[in-house]
Amino acid sequence: MSGHSKWSNIKRKKEKTDGQKAKIFTKMGREIAVAVKEGGSADPATNSKLKDAIAKAKANNVPNDNIDRIIKKAAGEGSGENYEALRYEGYGPSGIAVIVETLTDNRNRTAGDLRHYFDKCGGNLGQTGCVSFMFNQKGKLLIEADGLDEDKVMEDALEAGASDFAADEEVFDITTEPEDFSAVRDDLESKGYTFVAAELEMVPDMFSTIEDPAAALNMAKLLDLLEDNDDVQNVWHNWDRPDED
Repeated sequence: MSGHSKWSNIKRKKEKTDGQKAKIFTKMGREIAVAVKEGGSADPATNSKLKDAIAKAKANNVPNDNIDRIIKKAAGEGSGENYEALRYEGYGPSGIAVIVETLTDNRNRTAGDLRHYFDKCGGNLGQTGCVSFMFNQKGKLLIEADGLDEDKVMEDALEAGASDFAADEEVFDITTEPEDFSAVRDDLESKGYTFVAAELEMVPDMFSTIEDPAAALNMAKLLDLLEDNDDVQNVWHNWDRPDED
């Protein structure tokens, strides 16, 4: 379910306009810059956070030149803004659990925007911890299945230390424990695999459906508003979205 859902999201993003792609590039850039500063190094060989951020950016088709430029700028003295990582939790329509991860230089603006989105769409922003207990952090790697042998990919993934492997017609969905994520990704990358997604995710224990069509429309609107916000880096939820099939 999770891999299929993730792939559907990726396909939707691939179909977006150049302006929307630029927004994704900007968000990836912000994540890389924060990783440089927090990790204290512009070298991914010694900064695991930066290495993970670069892998995620590449999976989102951010050009290498952009990545190099962002790293150099972030490593410069007094360059760029200072961003704070904040997580928000809440409920969408029909009680759908939502986690929003942000990088912001103005927490009052971000909190106000998110509260407005939830209220507008029939949900509510909750307290920290109100829904996160329904999720577990996992490493997720998605590989396009076209032209690859499923048994071989599964063998390579499990040998690399993956905890689970699933396949559908379009993608291979590889799951790792958080502490094994970087090693599994690096091992598979060394074998020539490329990823359409490579990041640590909050994976729900179970998914929920929305029976009311109007509530489903509002939930989709909420996700669009959140993903279009410049401060929002990731949105995790447990909605079993009907258009994912």
